[in-house]
Amino acid sequence: MTAIVADRMTAKIEGDFVVFLIGMRINKLWKVWQWAPVAAAMPRMIVELMKQPDLGLLHARTHFGLRNVMVVQYWRSFEHLHRYAVANDLEHLPAWKKFNQTIRSNGDVGIWHETYLVPAGGYECVYNNMPRHGLANAGEFIPAQGQYKSAKGRLRQSDGADQTVS
Repeated sequence: MTAIVADRMTAKIEGDFVVFLIGMRINKLWKVWQWAPVAAAMPRMIVELMKQPDLGLLHARTHFGLRNVMVVQYWRSFEHLHRYAVANDLEHLPAWKKFNQTIRSNGDVGIWHETYLVPAGGYECVYNNMPRHGLANAGEFIPAQGQYKSAKGRLRQSDGADQTVS
């Protein structure tokens, strides 16, 4: 188990980055033969990406629900993400083609994604009594002190002294 850090911490990442949310929704639970291959494709992609850091994935975390699976991914750039998505010799494109050939819009399995381009300094986060989590896994995990003490400070809109709770 990851160690709990009993301090107020924040994440710091240099430059622009991308937050990519991708998921699937099982619309017809009994059609295991339809959704199981879709569900199995994502772990293969994550393993491939983690073994090849030059592809641009900084961190990924999978979240499970009854009918839903979502992966939160942090990427170095949109160019890295797009290059991976269209590469013939990597896991994503063949899986995407297979999905479109076998399921497409039949209603059995839903898939979705959202892409957020985050400009340098255009984010803020805080963690307290937490293990390293989320963006902190993609960047540095640093104490929320000085400029990083307040949300406005973490967004470079103040010197951090506007934090009223200590």
